[in-house]
Amino acid sequence: MNTAIPETVETTTGEPVTHSVIWLHGLGADGNDFMPLVPELRLPTGAGVRFVFPHAPVRPITVNGGMPMRAWFDLASPAIVEDEDTAGIDAATARLEALVARENDRGVPDGRILVAGFSQGGAVALHLALHTDRPLAGVIALSTWLPLADRAPRPRVRPPVFMAHGDHDPVVAPRLAMQSKARLEEAGLVVDWHGYAMDHSVCREEVADLGDWLGKRLGAG
Repeated sequence: MNTAIPETVETTTGEPVTHSVIWLHGLGADGNDFMPLVPELRLPTGAGVRFVFPHAPVRPITVNGGMPMRAWFDLASPAIVEDEDTAGIDAATARLEALVARENDRGVPDGRILVAGFSQGGAVALHLALHTDRPLAGVIALSTWLPLADRAPRPRVRPPVFMAHGDHDPVVAPRLAMQSKARLEEAGLVVDWHGYAMDHSVCREEVADLGDWLGKRLGAG
């Protein structure tokens, strides 16, 4: 399995850095996609948070006619959970865990690291949450779903989850997101669910709610 650390772009909210958020983008985007959101989170003054935004590798995507684009794993069908790319999901999860380990090497322990993602990136973050023994500070899952849900274990450690979704999402059906929430809760995770009147995107209210939730996690750390 390829566990090479992806290229990243980064920003920090203050010094010294005490916490890290590793944030994975969605299909066809890159690590720059969510960088502008950081100031909008309005984190506590003086919070030293390193935001790490990795770039997914470029690969052909089956559902898009084999067109190459940045993606964490392949998608075979618009239904998303049909013919799931098990090897690709596992490889992406290994890359994310390698990024967590790099933050350890930079002085940030597991308990002060959060993993985050939008859409396909969020799927990888949720998959990691169920397949790691690292006591992470939390998981942020935006407009996403739990992949390979039928093989989801009951993990030994269970980080808190912020999960947000659009009521009118045409890409990741709200029904699938709710099923994913239920499966996470069956696995013992506490999910802070937020629904918004939006499509497959991010809205102002969501960013404010996420900032509040994240601020509490920083205080707990």
